[in-house]
Amino acid sequence: MASEMRRVDAVIHERLSSQVALINQISSYIVSAGGKRIRPRLVLLFAQALGFHGPERFELAAIVEFIHTATLLHDDVVDESSLRRGRATSNAMFGNAASVLVGDFLYSRAFQMMVSVNRMRVLDVLADATNVIAEGEVLQLINMHDADISVDDYLRVIRYKTAKLFEASARIGAVLGGAERALEDRCADYGRALGTAFQLVDDLLDYEGKSEELGKNVGDDLREGKPTLPLLLAMQRGNEAERQLVRSAIEHGEVQRLAEIVALVQRTGALEATRAAAETEAEHARQCLAALPESAARQALLELCVRAVHRSS
Repeated sequence: MASEMRRVDAVIHERLSSQVALINQISSYIVSAGGKRIRPRLVLLFAQALGFHGPERFELAAIVEFIHTATLLHDDVVDESSLRRGRATSNAMFGNAASVLVGDFLYSRAFQMMVSVNRMRVLDVLADATNVIAEGEVLQLINMHDADISVDDYLRVIRYKTAKLFEASARIGAVLGGAERALEDRCADYGRALGTAFQLVDDLLDYEGKSEELGKNVGDDLREGKPTLPLLLAMQRGNEAERQLVRSAIEHGEVQRLAEIVALVQRTGALEATRAAAETEAEHARQCLAALPESAARQALLELCVRAVHRSS
């Protein structure tokens, strides 16, 4: 994928150009931070798996990365985050107002690019995804500091906020490949399951990893009052005092007793259960690939299922 990803990066840098210097500065800062670029890879891999090799795939891969980057800019402002991918967030560097406005620029630039591709089905998929992602952001905001949310409500946020763009990326690749609707839906199912698995692992790593490996501050989810699955399971499995400890930490965003909470999450098996849930999603994603013909791209998609679950950052 190296040569294809260089083509995507070339499109990204070309399309980031603006006559406003601060937009160029902030956009370049966050895009150059790197990241796994999984979403654009899904566009390329599904297109390749279905025999499409046209240049539009690079434009669309860049579009989904722009949408993802815009969500990161807005996320970090809402969450008051100071560290992402091992370095200061753009809001920490340039301020909240500039970060929000540049996020808006990236969204609008992505839609300019969508129109230029001139495929109504692609525009429909990405417009729907962008709207659902925004709903997921609001849902997460509503759920902040709520220790009583259900696991289903937590998973709904994941599927809206994170998995939806994975799903859209996979679906776009299938659309480019001319897939019939049933196959297109299977490809989208893969993306949704992979994205869910990816976020589940992200959430458990907040209680398992180290800041230098994660590229963010350990305990950030707790400080922000996010009731993620490891915490919900720890409350279900702990005694009354332990439940109150976690409940209070979620409701007040307390990290003073983080070490105790991490120990509780680990002792109750909440991390193992969260990873098992991620493995279930990854297995569903693998099963969706049975509809694709054998190819190097299909093999790469299978390997992504493993990497999404078994990672440390």
